[in-house]
Amino acid sequence: MKVVLKPLFEAELPAGFEDIVREKLRGKEVKSGETVEVDLLGKPLPFKVLLAEPSPLKIGRGTKIEFSTGEVEEFTLEFEGEVDDAIPFAKGLVLVLGSEVRIYNWSGQKVYRREFENLKKVRVTEGKVVVVHGREITVIEP
Repeated sequence: MKVVLKPLFEAELPAGFEDIVREKLRGKEVKSGETVEVDLLGKPLPFKVLLAEPSPLKIGRGTKIEFSTGEVEEFTLEFEGEVDDAIPFAKGLVLVLGSEVRIYNWSGQKVYRREFENLKKVRVTEGKVVVVHGREITVIEP
């Protein structure tokens, strides 16, 4: 069980500060993505919960507390059918859904969609997507 917190204030955290925060939060339930406050010397110190494993998690003596200055971003795309393949590349993500090829940028926006008759395989190289279908190939540069 562990919690990764991002301080939402500017200050260098001293060694051993994890123990202080664990004691201040002990008995409280935290969830990934929420903001929690730790009262220290009468001042509330806000932290974003980047990760709680599991989520929600009730903090106890054995809970590992870590601090991070980075941010974790995530988004989920939902489709009406099964995704057969997902191929990441520099410009985004290529998805194969049956005989359809879709290209999304890293923000989750669809930039390309096409049905291919007799789709055989999809490959990505140097920012280009190569689709093998029937007796043809199609090169796409998003």
